[in-house]
Amino acid sequence: MIQDCYVDFSRLHKEFNTRNGILTVVKDFNLKIPRGEFVTLIGHSGCGKSTVLSMLAGLETVTSGVIVMAGKEVTGPGPDRGIVFQSPCLLPWLSVLKNVTLGLDEVFPSKTNQERKSMARHYLQLVGLGNDIDKVPSELSQGMRQRVSIARAFSLNPKMLLLDEPFGMLDGITRIALQQELVRLWESDKKTVLMVTHDVDEAVFLSDRVVMMTNGPEATVGKILKVDLPRPRHRAEIMDDPRYYELRGELLDFLESPRIHTPDEVPTFSSNTK
Repeated sequence: MIQDCYVDFSRLHKEFNTRNGILTVVKDFNLKIPRGEFVTLIGHSGCGKSTVLSMLAGLETVTSGVIVMAGKEVTGPGPDRGIVFQSPCLLPWLSVLKNVTLGLDEVFPSKTNQERKSMARHYLQLVGLGNDIDKVPSELSQGMRQRVSIARAFSLNPKMLLLDEPFGMLDGITRIALQQELVRLWESDKKTVLMVTHDVDEAVFLSDRVVMMTNGPEATVGKILKVDLPRPRHRAEIMDDPRYYELRGELLDFLESPRIHTPDEVPTFSSNTK
């Protein structure tokens, strides 16, 4: 029996009307995510990864099928889901601190201004921006701006984090640093996470499971890989683990020739992912 299924995608189907008729982007997508699991969606461009995440965020409507989160059907956006996009999406005229407290003002109206500022400072300190709270976005590097976005998402204390290529615009060194930062933050409270990425190494390093999607249109779950590397994870240690390269190879093999596996080959849930 499935235990503690926090998010359930059931026969999810998404169509868009185009000038050439109806385009089916996602078809019969099924996935169960337990509470506290870090799951990554990976696949080629156009396979519907971000569309699936946007439907869970409530930013895209579901054509058919259903998404259930914490026992309730997802019908729109809500503060129970924190989102980090590829672009930081900061208000350029506000300071770093105010960019974070803006969301806190809406989610925690019963708290005092001082309490909300304290919460914002706490998470900005955690992502290494404790000395930059009075700066505006134009005074920050791209990586620092994305740190603000991550701090903002965590500060809202959502039940789930949705990450859409959050490090895709960053250089390699900054990307690696923020991946480790994300691991550290996630380890502190084990929020349920669904992340979209194109990066195989990122998927293996961060995830408990990697969901490989077939090529679009009509993309679906092709294969699910359980990442059984020990936690907490540190990049230097992971890079010395032979199992890391075995898992990486499995992902690359699928991406070179994606196919739909039989139901017996595609586990949708594991109660012992931790």
